[in-house]
Amino acid sequence: MLLVWLYGVMSVGAVSRSALQIATEFGRAPLAYTLSALAAVVYVFITYTLVRGGETARRAALVCCAAELVGVLVVGTWTLLDPGAFPDATVWSKYGFGYVFIPVLLPVTGIMWLRKAGARRPSPA
Repeated sequence: MLLVWLYGVMSVGAVSRSALQIATEFGRAPLAYTLSALAAVVYVFITYTLVRGGETARRAALVCCAAELVGVLVVGTWTLLDPGAFPDATVWSKYGFGYVFIPVLLPVTGIMWLRKAGARRPSPA
């Protein structure tokens, strides 16, 4: 339940932040704001799949958590190596520094929980 709640909070934060930035300042940092919008879409989708439940949703959430982790690691590293490419921060900048590193911890936790939940399910006979 905590995982669903955290993804829900991140969804609201990322959607509202990116929507405001895209609507008011897009020309200032289009890459950063587009990546924040992408993060928002990922958070919303994972929240939906976690709430929906079921094996197909669990697998979709697992794939999205893995993609999210790759995104956080790539964007986090990029923002450290080339800060000039990002005149403004994204949700995933510096591995989620602006969000208390929740963006890098959340997919790791999600992957661990989803894998454990899949292992608990009895295999069809």
